[in-house]
Amino acid sequence: MKKITLTLLITLMLAGAGAFAQKSTNSGGYGHTLNLGLGVGGYYGYYHHVGHSLPVFNINYEFDVARNFTLAPFVTIYTYRNDNDHYRETILPLGVKGTYYLDQAFDAGSDWDFYIAGSLGFAIRRATWDDGYTGDTYYQDVSPLILDLHLGAEYHLSNKVGLFLDLSTGVTTLGLSFR
Repeated sequence: MKKITLTLLITLMLAGAGAFAQKSTNSGGYGHTLNLGLGVGGYYGYYHHVGHSLPVFNINYEFDVARNFTLAPFVTIYTYRNDNDHYRETILPLGVKGTYYLDQAFDAGSDWDFYIAGSLGFAIRRATWDDGYTGDTYYQDVSPLILDLHLGAEYHLSNKVGLFLDLSTGVTTLGLSFR
């Protein structure tokens, strides 16, 4: 499992590096952006038994594809530990987020970006129980496929840094963007 995860992370980083080297084709200049977000959520029922939201970390790198449209390979991570059940679960969603910027439709000023997006990917899931635990080891079977819809806004603090809010059907995040 560790080898698969490491291979996927390296592949995503190389894809991001290759995208960084590409010349922008988007006159809106949305690409070449590193987004780091913290949020709350629980992908697609993985944590329905917890009864509350969990902290989530998300990282993606956007590159321009067409006018007002970017693609961004992403990695998200969150984990849950239940000491009563001697159980720990870690979820690592990986995929690509496609974003369409609506700035022209909303006549947004240069300080704001507004967008709609969709994410497609899969989740690597790992559950472990403490050594010597002999109780129930029921493991909820959930599809690894991720399909997520987003609605978001970013406020540009400067030419290089922005603050974003990404409302999503999976995980809502608040974070910083670096150009």
